[in-house]
Amino acid sequence: MAIWCVEDDDSVRDIELYTLRSTGFDAEGFCDAASFRSALCSDKPELIILDIMLPGEDGLDLLRFLRSNQSTQEIPIIMATAKGQEYDKVQSLDLGADDYLVKPFGMMEMVSRVKAVMRRYKSVSSPRLLKSGGVVVNLDEYTVSVDGEKILLTHKEFELLRLFLTHPKTAFTREQLFSKIWGFDFVGETRTVDMHIRTLRQKLGNYGKGIVTVRNVGYRWEINS
Repeated sequence: MAIWCVEDDDSVRDIELYTLRSTGFDAEGFCDAASFRSALCSDKPELIILDIMLPGEDGLDLLRFLRSNQSTQEIPIIMATAKGQEYDKVQSLDLGADDYLVKPFGMMEMVSRVKAVMRRYKSVSSPRLLKSGGVVVNLDEYTVSVDGEKILLTHKEFELLRLFLTHPKTAFTREQLFSKIWGFDFVGETRTVDMHIRTLRQKLGNYGKGIVTVRNVGYRWEINS
């Protein structure tokens, strides 16, 4: 397993790969979406650093593809965005990115963010199954079923549901949810949290009403086990 860097600037990609390899990671580089997609057919990375500005298919389109594909939707992704492009950051998070780097960024900052994202993915220790009503979360298989039927959730939706079922009837503010699930300090952008709550409710069907809106606070889970 390796970290894959998708970056069309050869000099930037080379220094990314050199830094990652010199700090103990395996790393592979790709100059465009086509070569990256081709490699995915035979292997999967442990983490992806994905530049938004790519020739042809851009990074946001690739991010959509990765998050909609069952075989890649759980791979952590760090987006590289241009300085001053606030909309790119927000859109990246909305589409399921785990973190972002603003160009030009330092190589040690990149390594630190890689390590932080990987820790978040590997540090979870919870009971094997979480159950509430007809909702069952299998933490070993990373699957969710509703009344015996499996449903497909994105990584962030899965983590939201895990948090709610681990802490039933606990009211979480949007700030807390953003910090716990996305790993960032809250900066006033509530749309990301609300959007993921909305899609999670839809996928849970009748059990979606278990995610209760707490007025002027946030959300909590209220279905009894």
